[in-house]
Amino acid sequence: MKNLIKFSIFILIATIVYFIGTYGHDYYIVKIEKVELKETAYIYITPQDNAESVMGKIKNVAPDAPIEGFGRLAEHNNFDSRKRSGKYAIKNGDTMSDIYNRIVSRQQTPVRVTIPSTRDVQQAISIISDQLMVDSAELAGYTNPTVISCFGHSASSTPSFFIPDTYEVYWDISAEDFFEKMAAWERQYWNEDRKKKAKAAGLTPREVATLASIVDEETSNIQEMPTVAGLFINRLNKKMRLETDPTILYSIGKLSGPDRPTRVDDTHKAAAKGHPYNTYEIPGLPPGPIRIPTKQALESVLNYKKHDYLFMCAKETLDGTHNFAKTNNEHNKNAARYRKAFREWKKKQKQ
Repeated sequence: MKNLIKFSIFILIATIVYFIGTYGHDYYIVKIEKVELKETAYIYITPQDNAESVMGKIKNVAPDAPIEGFGRLAEHNNFDSRKRSGKYAIKNGDTMSDIYNRIVSRQQTPVRVTIPSTRDVQQAISIISDQLMVDSAELAGYTNPTVISCFGHSASSTPSFFIPDTYEVYWDISAEDFFEKMAAWERQYWNEDRKKKAKAAGLTPREVATLASIVDEETSNIQEMPTVAGLFINRLNKKMRLETDPTILYSIGKLSGPDRPTRVDDTHKAAAKGHPYNTYEIPGLPPGPIRIPTKQALESVLNYKKHDYLFMCAKETLDGTHNFAKTNNEHNKNAARYRKAFREWKKKQKQ
């Protein structure tokens, strides 16, 4: 009888030791052992990820992390039935419990997404989608004329919907929510102060974007932009045609690409005949922006420089800056100097 009692006590003690050893170890790797990192790392979880793949991603950024602790939590809490996509931080001093709870409670870290100023809306869509989880085709669907009209835009005004800047969103944001955000960013940009400036210039916000897109294509020199904007506003006020080359190139599909001409000639003008973006032929602004305008160009139109210039021509220095003129006679002299300098430059290139 005594031996049976001793044996029972032995079994009890062994069982207690086993449970303490097993669950004590689990408790340690889940709640006690900490991740050691020099700086915060991040993992990106997609809807296709399961517990095993998430553990692999954690291991990639924190090789010494007690990853089996995450596995224990995932197993006991049925992680695979409640997947959580997004960008998540792995911080120095985190336990596996911290990381697990951060993911399942969707405590995401926002990403900084940049809306670029490009000549093509679809190119901008591609750049944006590269920064997010959402597919570019899904994003592109929201630029469809029928869909974009829900955001108050037409096909021609779509480039003005994109306000280039860097914004914070969640990496797994949907296409619909992203476009809702864009609408909010557009409203935020066009505050009362900017609307008043647009009105003072005789323009609507959409027309400001259209003119800004032309300014962007006419000069890459930020210091010149307010002067160029003022020149076109002068021409609009005098009911003069804008006669700007980039709109011709846009109308014939040569604004972008490696074969883009350095200047517009009679052949290009003929090809653009009757096109609504042909500002040599049709007075006023074209129907919409010829590109997504930069914020510098938008601000240059809103804060245009007041002067009497009506003409501009590339400088004979061939450095991308321009000479400005008040009269056609003065402009012709500037143009002659530029053509002479350009011919001499081409001659040197052939030598």
